Amino acid sequence: MQIIFFSTNQNIIEEWKQRHQIKNSISIYDLDTLHEAVQQHKESLVICDYDSVAHDLNILITSNTLPKNCVVLETAPAISTGKSLILHGVKAYGNSRMLSVHYFQMIQTLKKGNIWTYPELTVALTQTGKKPQLSEDAQEIIDTRLTQQEHKVVSLVLEGLTNEAISQELGITLRTVKAHMSSIFSKLHVNDRVSLVLLLKQ
Repeated sequence: MQIIFFSTNQNIIEEWKQRHQIKNSISIYDLDTLHEAVQQHKESLVICDYDSVAHDLNILITSNTLPKNCVVLETAPAISTGKSLILHGVKAYGNSRMLSVHYFQMIQTLKKGNIWTYPELTVALTQTGKKPQLSEDAQEIIDTRLTQQEHKVVSLVLEGLTNEAISQELGITLRTVKAHMSSIFSKLHVNDRVSLVLLLKQ
């Protein structure tokens, strides 16, 4: 997967390359060149510096031309910003000065087709309140595709509970919860918890 760095700040791109020891990457400083690079490299991962290209990112989002695999990094990540970006199709959002261990976790998560966010944002994205109201479409999907036990698990996920908390709440093993989650992801054609919540909240 070709890494494409997008920033008007050359220093931050050099910092990312050195910090994560990235040898094979492309540096882009403007929108036109970004479009060309994404066209040329179909399997690319675009890592954007929100501090310098927020305006350009908004153009990509509003024009529906956001690259398929788009990561947004910011020096002071905010949950409200992260929520908005993930809801608009960004695949990962986090701190631009994250440790390499987190950077490589993020890359591996994206390669599997999943969404990556830092823990506090993940909780905020999955937290919908104690009695989440689902749309008729979301309710129909749950009723027609999931078992009664899977329905209970989804309800608890929408309340923001972790797998461990769901295990305690339903009196089942953690392994059983994980099996239910895998089955739910498969039946609803999503790859991860955040995608599940976004599907049902639409």
